[in-house]
Amino acid sequence: MPILNFEFKARTTDLGNLENKLLNLNPKFIGEDNQTDTYFNVPNGRLKLREGNIENSLIYYERQNTAGAKQSDVLLYHHNPDKTLKDILIKLHGIKVIVEKRRRIYFIDNVKFHFDTIPQLGKFIEVEAIDTGGILGIEKLKEQANKYAAFFNVKSSDYIALSYSDMLLEK
Repeated sequence: MPILNFEFKARTTDLGNLENKLLNLNPKFIGEDNQTDTYFNVPNGRLKLREGNIENSLIYYERQNTAGAKQSDVLLYHHNPDKTLKDILIKLHGIKVIVEKRRRIYFIDNVKFHFDTIPQLGKFIEVEAIDTGGILGIEKLKEQANKYAAFFNVKSSDYIALSYSDMLLEK
């Protein structure tokens, strides 16, 4: 399923305060997911297998490594946990890096909020304005992402340009 996202990721030292601020807007709490994202070697974009207690997906995405909110073009395949799928991907592509994280997930309409703790990297908030049906368009998604960046008082120095996988590879 092709998906258009406009998203941002920002480093924070006060994840709990940001999450409490969001709770004032009465979001839908999806749950806390302990996720393992296995990234594979591919010539373009990023390919990862997400394994969690809530989300299990094969995700291919293309996105610029720029700080601030940015467009991400995503192909998403939901699946039931299956060791064979991972084994096939490892044989075909080899593992690039593995990201372990604890993620608290919320939604308000089409906007998804992640409150992430990555042991080797720190704490982050990630906001994704998502268009799954091609109805909303990029301008609406940009408006939503910018609204929540202002709501959380994200400063330009807080934005993260890289994916968690790239950050781990740089360490």
